[in-house]
Amino acid sequence: MNLHQTVFELIDMRSFSNLWYWIALAVVWSSASHYVLGVPWDLVMRARRHGGAAMDDFETLVRINVNRILYISEISGLLLTGFVFFILTTLATLGFFYDNEFAQAVFLLAFPVTIVGALSVHTARSIHLRELTGPDLYRRLHMHRIATQAIGMVAIFVTALFGMLQNLNLGAI
Repeated sequence: MNLHQTVFELIDMRSFSNLWYWIALAVVWSSASHYVLGVPWDLVMRARRHGGAAMDDFETLVRINVNRILYISEISGLLLTGFVFFILTTLATLGFFYDNEFAQAVFLLAFPVTIVGALSVHTARSIHLRELTGPDLYRRLHMHRIATQAIGMVAIFVTALFGMLQNLNLGAI
């Protein structure tokens, strides 16, 4: 047996048994939870505690990101929605109908992130229409963060269960 075969036997290159997939999953969900509408959560907490200039920076950054999200959704929202659903449908078909493990892994990562993206557009629209500032803005972003974390927990749980099932099924063959 040569070195190449030994390495590939030692490091399983399938998606659900690959350490890099689980690291990527953790990074995606920790980033999604930390950056609420593109605003770092530590900035939100600093603005809430100290007010003043920190609150001004926080409200300005939220306004910039809300306007950016709404602009993108209004200009290319329909095209982007169609493209995202095409990719998700392709991944679901390849993964679950044709039993492609890589497509399953990418789908289980991308689908919940798409839900968080739609939730972000909804939250941005709500902030813009209500012209939220100060404590009301903080509460709205806090609720968005809680929803994002809940979606992330469910996604990680489902992905872990499905990944264990895949590894057990392939280990039995």
